[in-house]
Amino acid sequence: MSSEKSGTVTAAQRWALALASVGSFVVVLDLLVVATALTAIQRDLHASIEDLEWTVNAYALSFAALLMTAASLGDRFGRRRLFVAGLALFAVASAVCALAPGAGALIAARAAQGVGAAIIMPLALGLLNAAFPPERRGWALGIYGSVSGLAVLLGPVLGGVITEGLAWQWIFWLNVPVGLAAIPFVLTRIDEGFGRGATVDLPGLALFTLAAFGLVWGLVRADSAGWGSPEVTGTLSAGAVLVAVFLGWQSRTRTPMLPLRLFGSRAFSVGNAVIFLLNASMTGAVFFLTQYQQIALGQGPLGAGLRMLPWGIAVVLLAPRAGALADRLGERSLVVAGLVLQTAGMAWIALIAAPRLSYAAQVVPMSLAGIGFALAIPAVTKAVVSTSAPADIGKASGAYSTMRQLGGAFGVAIAAAVFGARGSYASASAFSDGFGPAMGVAAALALGGVLAGVILPTPTRPARPAPMGAPTEGDRAEASRG
Repeated sequence: MSSEKSGTVTAAQRWALALASVGSFVVVLDLLVVATALTAIQRDLHASIEDLEWTVNAYALSFAALLMTAASLGDRFGRRRLFVAGLALFAVASAVCALAPGAGALIAARAAQGVGAAIIMPLALGLLNAAFPPERRGWALGIYGSVSGLAVLLGPVLGGVITEGLAWQWIFWLNVPVGLAAIPFVLTRIDEGFGRGATVDLPGLALFTLAAFGLVWGLVRADSAGWGSPEVTGTLSAGAVLVAVFLGWQSRTRTPMLPLRLFGSRAFSVGNAVIFLLNASMTGAVFFLTQYQQIALGQGPLGAGLRMLPWGIAVVLLAPRAGALADRLGERSLVVAGLVLQTAGMAWIALIAAPRLSYAAQVVPMSLAGIGFALAIPAVTKAVVSTSAPADIGKASGAYSTMRQLGGAFGVAIAAAVFGARGSYASASAFSDGFGPAMGVAAALALGGVLAGVILPTPTRPARPAPMGAPTEGDRAEASRG
């Protein structure tokens, strides 16, 4: 750490950064290690293909649908208190997953695990953003992003090692000691924080949860049931209608869970659009890249995980530096540059996809995509949250986390639809036929992120850290709002 950073970061801020990063790490890791264990789960639990889909979908549904609800409850009852509850629930649900005697029990436990993850993610981000003033958040978010990137890097590798060397149950047992060990430190090292208002917007909670559930259900079921099926069109339409009703309610209630005034900030509005497209692109690409390594190129789970390292290493190494650059240069330039690189890397892979493609030919485009993601993610996170008042940080973090997860579900659904129209799992050649167009969709989504990123506001001047003990410009702005 540079002397500049070490002179301005307090012990309380370091603890907030470390514990928020731990929470994010276990959630992101769990998203990835499960994918490599599905074959072993199917064999041991005699699960059907539909069971395996719901092992993934149950987690995704509860996770995405409850992010805003968790953020709102954290504002009302205390962000630290709810963060601890999320860690405890995630750890207990992980143990139940490991002990599940059948597919039904595993699916139910995965849904509970998703609830814990939905509590952890927005509150970790809210605690982190509350601990750091605006001009230092980019650096903190870069560190936070690099830890999440480490989970992305280790997820496929750990999943392969554990599944092949131990048993699939151990991918869940790993979460238990980490989550439980963090709880006493959260209680003793992080101050409690609350949001604006003293009441919970119960109608808003219900409307948004149902809306998010309908949208995510339609997206995760689109590939299996078909985009034109009554199930998918009905749930997507219901979700869209409920979003409109939710926004109407938010404009009238005195204690909204998502104040519409937040959208008066161009950085908040555009930044949420960017993170939706960025995560849709990356999640859809990674979903098919790991399968491409196994189905088209003949790798096992461990080999596929190791071959993803060029993408993950860039995230781990560059995210902290990208966050510090966002503090000095502003968010727009990094978001645009990062998404241009991500677009180029994915388009390159789409063009060269083939059943016997050499690994050497994949390294450069995978690295480009990883570098782009590492540059963009801390910058867009900072753009969304840094314009929010302290009392609104939880709500802003919840909205950001929700858009990120909805983007991921959308990216997989759209890429899967294109893959299904052009290819199949019947052979290496058939998979490659669909894989190239699916990566083309990922590139197009990233390009959409570039176009959105161009209209992010530019900084009036580079932000500079304030001397130790001196009030920062963010502190003075926040005081004036009070």
